[in-house]
Amino acid sequence: MTRDPEPLLLILSSPSGAGKTTLTQRLLQAELGLTFSVSLTTRAPRPNEVDGQDYHFVDRETFMARRDGGELAEWAEVHGNLYGTATSEINRARAAGARALLFDVDYQGARQIKAKLPQAVGVFILPPSMAELRRRLEGRGTETPESVDRRFAQAQVEIEHYPFFDYLVLNEDLQQALAELKGIIHAELCRRDRLAQRAEALLDE
Repeated sequence: MTRDPEPLLLILSSPSGAGKTTLTQRLLQAELGLTFSVSLTTRAPRPNEVDGQDYHFVDRETFMARRDGGELAEWAEVHGNLYGTATSEINRARAAGARALLFDVDYQGARQIKAKLPQAVGVFILPPSMAELRRRLEGRGTETPESVDRRFAQAQVEIEHYPFFDYLVLNEDLQQALAELKGIIHAELCRRDRLAQRAEALLDE
């Protein structure tokens, strides 16, 4: 009897305001067998965010202790806050029999994950335009003008790293972007190298 393939490691990255969080939520609701890698962060929770569901909210001392203890698969400092992914998230997904583990990280985190786990698949979400990106940031109503300026400047830096990723998805229309992400997941789950063991088992019957 062949064992199930390892979970697909799917990295989603984007500049702030490109719609990655909304797309991630829609993917998780689509019953594709995905599980979400809950990151650690030192930033304060936003309205409606739940500890342990959206992020594990920790203080800086706790974060650094876990990093120094080798417990993180990746980490980065963004806008003065620390973000990281615990290696235990990968083990949790494997134990749960998930078809895919979804990472919500920036390009720095994506590079660290791919360096350690080269089989991971990276997808970068693009906004339709920089003007629209700024409009979305301002429309949140949770950012100060200074914060919007800082996030907008950082977005331009992040977009420069698009060549590192395996796929690009333009989020101009949410439903179209979601359909493209689902297509990427289905295609990656059917890759020959993932299912070769099952094919060989059929030949041995």
